[in-house]
Order: sequence, then C-alpha cells, then structure tokens
Amino acid sequence: MSGFEKDTHRDYDLFVIGAGSGGVRASRISAGYGARVAVAEDKDLGGTCVNVGCIPKKLFVYASHYQEEFEDSAGFGWSLGDRKFDWQTLLQNKNREIARLNEVHDTLLSNAGVDLVNGRARVVDPNTVEVEGKTFTATNILVATGGWPSVPSIPGIEHAITSNEAFHLEQLPKRAIVVGGGYIAVEFAGIYRGLGVDVTQLYRGPLFLRGFDDDVRTALAEEMRKKGFDLRFDSNIASIEKTSTGLRATLDDGSTLEADTILYATGRTPNTAGIGLEEAGVKLAKNGAIVVDEFSRSSVPSIWAIGDATDRVNLTPVALHEGMCLASTLFRGEPQMPVHENVASAVFSQPPIGSVGLTEEQAREAYPVIDIYRSQFRPLKHTLTGSSEQTLMKLIVDRASDRVVGIHMLGPDAGEIIQGFSVAVKCGATKSQFDATIGIHPTSAEEFVTMREPVSS
Repeated sequence: MSGFEKDTHRDYDLFVIGAGSGGVRASRISAGYGARVAVAEDKDLGGTCVNVGCIPKKLFVYASHYQEEFEDSAGFGWSLGDRKFDWQTLLQNKNREIARLNEVHDTLLSNAGVDLVNGRARVVDPNTVEVEGKTFTATNILVATGGWPSVPSIPGIEHAITSNEAFHLEQLPKRAIVVGGGYIAVEFAGIYRGLGVDVTQLYRGPLFLRGFDDDVRTALAEEMRKKGFDLRFDSNIASIEKTSTGLRATLDDGSTLEADTILYATGRTPNTAGIGLEEAGVKLAKNGAIVVDEFSRSSVPSIWAIGDATDRVNLTPVALHEGMCLASTLFRGEPQMPVHENVASAVFSQPPIGSVGLTEEQAREAYPVIDIYRSQFRPLKHTLTGSSEQTLMKLIVDRASDRVVGIHMLGPDAGEIIQGFSVAVKCGATKSQFDATIGIHPTSAEEFVTMREPVSS
C-alpha cells in the first residue's frame, strides 16, 4: 500500500544524488514502496564506508592486530617461527573484497528496480537534475553526497595524504606521521603501528577524541603510549617539505620530524560544493552542510538530504536510518523523524572504544545528581600474556530515575559488547535492572552487570 500519488509528468518520484550507504538504502526502500527511483553516482557504489571508510579500515585493523596476537600466544605455549607482513597481499585481498561489495550494491539497486545513472549530478532547479548533459525531472530530489577529507592550507600540504589515499598506498611506509585527534587519526595510527610502522601522532589539542568520555580518552592515551606510540598533544605541523629521504615536517615549535608518509585526518566536510544547491535555493551551513528539518527536508520543499552531507551524526548506520525514515515519510504515508539520541559508536583504536549515551560531562549538565560506576582491570587473557593492558568500563546513572544514561568501554571487543548494551540504554534500563541481570562468566562484559558501588556522584 503506497502513501503517495505518482506524478506521471515527471521522470521519477525520487532522484537520489549519491549511491553511498544512505542513498542506496533510501533508493531501495523507496522503490519497494512503489516509487520510481533513480540514483546518480560518479564514483564507486557504496560511498565512503564501502570504499575508503568503515569496511577497508576494519580489514586493515584486523591485519594490524596479528603482531600483538603472535606475541601474546607465547604465554599460552605457542612457539612461532619467522614471520613477515606483506602489504601487497593485504592490499590485493582488500581490493577484491571491495570490488565484490560494489557488485553487491549494483545488484541490490537493480533487483529493487532502481535506475543507476553513472556520472556527476547537478541540481538544475527544485525538480530537475542534470547528469553528464542529460536532464531528469523528479518530484523529489535527495542529496546523499556524504563528506570529504579536509586539510589545512599550509606550505607543502600537497605532499601529505588523507584517508582516501591511505587505502591505496603502493608501499607501506617505514615512518609515518598521523595528524589529527579524531577517530580516523587514532585508528590509522593503530593500523600503522600494528603493521610495524614507526608512528608519531600529532594533535593540536590537549587530548584526542574530543566528544568521548574523558576517562576513556585518558586511558586510551596511556595504553597507546605503553604500546610504543609517540603521541604528541598540543602539537601541530607548520610546514612540510620533500627531501631526498622522504618528508620533513616542521612543527609549530620549530622542531622537525622525518617521515615517509604524512597522513592528515583533521576532519571531514560535507561534500556539497559545485552541485547547484545554492543556486536552487538550498540553505547551507558555513561548513557546507545542508540545513534540514527534523524530517530531513531542506529549505526547498522538494529537496531532501541525509547522511554526512547534513553533518548531524556522521555514522553509516545513522545514514541508513535516515534513508529508511525518508522513504517512509515520502512514499509510505508514515512520516518518520530520524532519532539521533543514544546512538552507539565504536573507535577501532588499539585497544578499541565502545560508547553509547551521555559522557560524564554531558550527564552532569543534564541531571542534578548522577552516580558513576567505574572498573579498571587486567583482562583474564593477559594474566598469561604478561601484557599490562588495562580494560576500562564505566556506567553513568541518573540517580533520580535510576536509569543508565551512558555506557563507555575501552578494551578488546568493546564495539561488540556495547552494541548489546545499547539496546538496554535505548529501552531506558535502570541500574537495578542491570544489577538483576546475571553475568556470563568469565567475560569482560559481565563487569557491566556486577558493578555495585559508585565511585563518585
């Protein structure tokens, strides 16, 4: 049962610009509701996540963990011979998997009855899109063009790379500088370090991962330093120059660092420039983000936007959620607002972070009195490996309602563990309900249901 009337005077009910996670999901679901849908894409299908983001990044993270696993195995009686890492093998296998996923997306769109238009799309007016000289009319236009890495304008910046190029390097560097304090910078520092690269990470602020819980941020910095990372906070590059042996970075304090690769992960900006949005009357924020209402509608009633192009919560599952809500709003007759509260996230750092809900700082602003439960311990595995790596787990509780409003973890499998607990937070579970839940022993996850005494209020 459809909740819309087709306008037969136009080519499509929905024309989507961008076949990334959000665009593909919105296209498929909308077509399933009976809409005539086309999607335009000038790069590979799947967007950032599939091609130069989540998927290849996680594969690289897996690769980088083996060095530590090999070392840890000695404590359990394993004796390993010579071992070496081959970058080209990882690169080729990764490329093959990404190509497979591109084909999967193509098949999904085709099976859903969505027309795929190859080329760069441009909005001509509120109901017209041009792709490579050909025009298409649509009742609704959806912009799902994602984001793009941004770098500062400093002398020699052309010698640096971003995460886009990092997935396609012909050779693995021996020395790398990673600039930035967000999750992409932290993850690539871990990838390089695990693959045997000498890594220095620079961040202009006093502590990386701004926006995450302070205890987790501090604990991760300690663990990374124990693993041999050269972390330098309150530090930044003033200029870069190419030398006969690689690259030389001159820092703000005048000191220099030598490297083979300098990777900038200093943020991403909405990929909205040059596609006719402003000319069509679409309001953009200062950073280029498309300003939308609670239903993802722009200032032009027929033009909508989802995903990183709107700079709301820039995560792949959120773009998927927004795409599904949009399809329901337009073509099912059931308007749905995307929900951006209590979105769980993970940083595949080493060790990784999992988080859902409010940080301690946010909770203290939101509630009169909160209780903090915190546990820091050496996981059972490391009682035999000899590693001093610590796991940190933290619950934040609103005392008045007893509701758990934030959960944070630093340690192995943090993302997997927090995914399950995020359901409890979404359902409004209370601390007493956590206490009544019997843990699975021996696991790290059981700590979340066995913490009894708050460490602060």
